[in-house]
Amino acid sequence: MRKILFTSGIVLAFIGYAFFSISDACSKGLAGALDPFEVAFFGGVFGFLIVPTLRRPQESYSALVLSNHPWLWLLRAAAVFVATAASVEAFMLLPMPEALSLMFLMPFFVTIVSVLFLKEQVTGWAWLSVLLGFVGVMIVLRPGMKALNFGHLCAVLAAMSTAVSVIAYRFAGKEASRLTLFGSSLFGPLVGDGILMAKHFVIPHTVAEWLLLFGYGFLAAAGQLLLMLAASIAPANRVALPQYSQMAWIVAFSYFIFHQPVDVWDGIGILVVTFSGMLNWLRQKIRFEKMIHRGWWWKRKPSPEVIAATPAAVITPPLPETPHE
Repeated sequence: MRKILFTSGIVLAFIGYAFFSISDACSKGLAGALDPFEVAFFGGVFGFLIVPTLRRPQESYSALVLSNHPWLWLLRAAAVFVATAASVEAFMLLPMPEALSLMFLMPFFVTIVSVLFLKEQVTGWAWLSVLLGFVGVMIVLRPGMKALNFGHLCAVLAAMSTAVSVIAYRFAGKEASRLTLFGSSLFGPLVGDGILMAKHFVIPHTVAEWLLLFGYGFLAAAGQLLLMLAASIAPANRVALPQYSQMAWIVAFSYFIFHQPVDVWDGIGILVVTFSGMLNWLRQKIRFEKMIHRGWWWKRKPSPEVIAATPAAVITPPLPETPHE
């Protein structure tokens, strides 16, 4: 039974990351048609369609905005607002593999924050993993050999903001409901991007634009829901590993849809970034196997390297009445 649950969790994670990739492709498809802030705003609007599936019986919808730690809720909302706006801009301005490679710097920023501000110990394995990821990103970017633009800055900003949201999720942890955690990721883009889009707002004129907006917002929210479900039945490290399948989707979309093929050096950099994630996963796999046999992996406070390897949507309380055995 446990093996079936783990397999199901990994399958859900793969589907969730596929949804994220398609969502990113939808945002890139709107480049030149709509303002990035407007796209991010509608992402929050269509994300509300997922809320009923997260709401527990007798739970009030007010839980979306009411939190035991309002400052953490506001921090998450602000971080998600910046991350969504910056990532939409990055995908619009850059080839998709290049933008995603920069966003994979998120574990590097999480580790830095853990050491400098949280005063936590990080193992050599974790440092090696994030440094390899950084080297891979540098290979993709090749500073001095290719022109860097505003899109690169946005991609880095998205990675930094996502790192802040991951840390904030970690502190909220088991004391916050999933509806509250999800609410911060909706209201951040709604308020922040809603204000910034006001000056350049235009009503989408075509069915294709509305479909792309729906695909961007709904699939991103659906992907987050699937990751939450996956994390409730499988260890966080195994749910995090399929994240690197996003790169395969993004490379395929970039080549076949947007006609932006990956060159040799970009391919090498992407492989190094992927290997860095695999290295950290291998280390965590060995560690979690022992925890699984003891039956308490889901109760343990995650270490900095686990946080760095785990998407924000995964570091949340398990769904109620979910079997672990």
